[in-house]
Amino acid sequence: MSKSIPFIPVFLIAMIPFIFTNCTFDKTISEQKSSEEIKNITESDGAVEASTSLTIIQTFHPIKTTVTAGAYFDFMDNLLAHLDTTYAHELDEYTVMRSNPWLMERLANTDYYVTAKKGEFIEDAKLIDILSPGDSLLIPNEEQVNELLERMANTTIEVNIPEFKLWIKEGDAILHEADIRVGKNTKRYLAMAGRDVDLRTRPGEGSITRIARDPAYINPRNNKRYKVTKRDDGKTTKMPRIPWLEPTINGQRYGQLIHPTTNIGTLGKAYSNGCVGTSEEIAWYIYFHAPLGTKVLFRYELEVINEQGDTIILKDIYPGMKKPKKKVEPVYASLNSSFLEKLFSKKEEVHDFCFCDVE
Repeated sequence: MSKSIPFIPVFLIAMIPFIFTNCTFDKTISEQKSSEEIKNITESDGAVEASTSLTIIQTFHPIKTTVTAGAYFDFMDNLLAHLDTTYAHELDEYTVMRSNPWLMERLANTDYYVTAKKGEFIEDAKLIDILSPGDSLLIPNEEQVNELLERMANTTIEVNIPEFKLWIKEGDAILHEADIRVGKNTKRYLAMAGRDVDLRTRPGEGSITRIARDPAYINPRNNKRYKVTKRDDGKTTKMPRIPWLEPTINGQRYGQLIHPTTNIGTLGKAYSNGCVGTSEEIAWYIYFHAPLGTKVLFRYELEVINEQGDTIILKDIYPGMKKPKKKVEPVYASLNSSFLEKLFSKKEEVHDFCFCDVE
């Protein structure tokens, strides 16, 4: 007697190609699966692959050790070195992070004031855990990487100086909007420059030309390095490890960096030595959306439209600054060489430095 063939509805047979070619794992699903469940999909040299015989749909990299905020960059460098030997398509920190927005949020939530709202006092944000065993990072495939690169090429960091606002834009779409502080409307003698420096934040167009992932913050008035910072609530903490970015504006380096301030009470004010100050939280989002070459636009527009659609006139914080009249000598053009020699002769490693008021 021949065996009967199980009945399979025709519509299910027709759906098989669709199921396999459109299989994806979003953040919620990947976080709900245990490490063992994910490994059961398939595993190859530390990377977990959900695939058909034709194409890789999604790839997960399981986390085996705890990673703190202070160790994040070292971890990412090691991970990328591993991925470089595992995958044929090119991967970098930005495409990996942009594929894992939940991890970006974890880093952003190390902001002192975010944790303070939860009733926590964190003296050293670098010690906060951001990855734990059981977590898995989604590794984008080549098609996803190309899409992300196209989006990043269409990204702009835009600032309107008298509005004290910064936007991360993708085309015309606003991804993030943030309050900022800008330079004071004055000149001040800065020891690092050895001269009086115009502290106003200058308008213009350019791009991100330098990034520091582990900056040393230097007080430009006395050339002393910040080790700790006093917060708005009067408590003292260690300096966080958050990247800053330097744009070249109008073909010049004015020294007006984009970096976090540890005193958010100064946001919405002309308070800095020329830098664009942000909260620690938004500084992470800016970093991950602005690799080298990202377009930057610093506007000085007094007439703006508010959320209600009304036209309002902003206070002119820099009278006569609507358009730069002449080239201004960049702050970095006259650095005190003896100071730099002293700075870099110290036993501790100094990866990079920022001449600005962090507080």
